[in-house]
This record gives sequence, C-alpha cells and structure tokens, in this order.
Amino acid sequence: MLRGEWYDANYDRTLLAEREHCRRLCETFNHPERNNDERDAALHQALPRLGERTVVVPPLYCDYGYNVATGADCFFNYGTTFLDEAPIRFGNHVFVGPHCGFHTAIHPLDAARRNAGLERALPITVEDDVWIGAQACILPGVTIGRGSVIGAGSVVTRDVPPGVVAAGNPCRVMRRIEEEK
Repeated sequence: MLRGEWYDANYDRTLLAEREHCRRLCETFNHPERNNDERDAALHQALPRLGERTVVVPPLYCDYGYNVATGADCFFNYGTTFLDEAPIRFGNHVFVGPHCGFHTAIHPLDAARRNAGLERALPITVEDDVWIGAQACILPGVTIGRGSVIGAGSVVTRDVPPGVVAAGNPCRVMRRIEEEK
C-alpha cells in the first residue's frame, strides 16, 4: 500500500481492523458529549503526527491516521476527510476550509479488478503557508506549492506551483500572488 502498488483494500483483515480502529477514534473525537480530554486523546491517537498548535475542528473522517503528518500552526475546519492510504504531508501554517477531502486512493478502471477490492495509493503534499478553500478535493499524487491558495470547490488533479491562486474543476492556475498593499 505505502509503496504505491496494487493491494487488497476490501478484504485484507489487517487493513480492515486498522481502518475500524481509526474510525472509532474519530467517532470519539467527533462526539460532542465526550469531555475535552477524552476527545483530545482520541484525536492524537487517530492522528499521532500533528504538529504543535495544530487545530482540527470536528467532525473528522480518516482511514488510517498514521499516514497524516502536519507541521506547526495548521488549521483544519469542519468535516475534513483524510483517505490516507498513502502519506499526506502538510507543511507549517496550512489552513484548510470546511469539508475538504484529501484522497490518496486510486481504483482500477477495470471492473473485475475493482470488484476484487484492489486499489493503490499515491501521496499528497501540501507545502508551507497554503490556504485551501471550502469543499476542495485534493486527489492522489498532488503537490500544492508553498504559499498557494486553492479556491473553494476546486478539484485538484495535478500539481499546483508555489505562490499562485488556483481554482476550478479541474483546478487551474488563475494568477500569481502579488504582495498586498
């Protein structure tokens, strides 16, 4: 799975158990009736590689958790989804709007292989100082360059260079970011 090769995502007992464990931790974190210490412990068990002063607003949805790593001072708004079959890496000072998804899994186009439960995954990298608008979808193998802004509702299918505003479906560079005066 972590090498980007085809693997059994639907029937491998170890992977099923790992996803269920992470789902239960997310469920505890997402439950408003739980006390803050219990919710915080569940979050840090689900996502053990959170950077300092990183904030995650529930609800959170995640497949494995251990493949997500953030830098310091990141913010993930309501409804973030990490399908982290491959590593998902965030730099420092990354801001993610509500209901954004980071999806590393790729399924075969061939129905027989897809029905057999095969998939593979490619990593996602979000560099320092990136802002991702609400309901953006980041797809497998994408890198978003330092200081870029991704518009709300974008579907990011390929790399985004540093220092640009990019938006749309598929996401395209709209312009370079200039210093505000």
